[in-house]
Amino acid sequence: QVQLVESGGGLVQPGGSLRLSCAPSGSIFSIYSMAWYRQAPEKERELVAAITSGGSTNYADSVKGRFTISRDNAKNTVYLQMNSLKREDTAVYYCNAKLRMTYLPSPESYWGQGTQVTVSS
Repeated sequence: QVQLVESGGGLVQPGGSLRLSCAPSGSIFSIYSMAWYRQAPEKERELVAAITSGGSTNYADSVKGRFTISRDNAKNTVYLQMNSLKREDTAVYYCNAKLRMTYLPSPESYWGQGTQVTVSS
């Protein structure tokens, strides 16, 4: 069984910053890629940022220049540094990891429980 433990959400004023973190736990053989998605009320879940095991990144156009995704491979942890937050960034943010468990032959996709980010004055 794998768990993705997220932390770092909360309430912040427009223009402020937050850092999210996500660490998968369990019998992990290898992690291929990790990503952050978000879902605002009455909207579909969307990709915010992703990072491969080699460090390649990609971002949604709406967050480029404001958000930075990074990972600490030694800690199996991915971070999302969010700066210059806007009201439209308000959403539940979900961590996603494509990883292979020790007892499975191929990688699968796993999701965290989500963490609320609210940008409001």
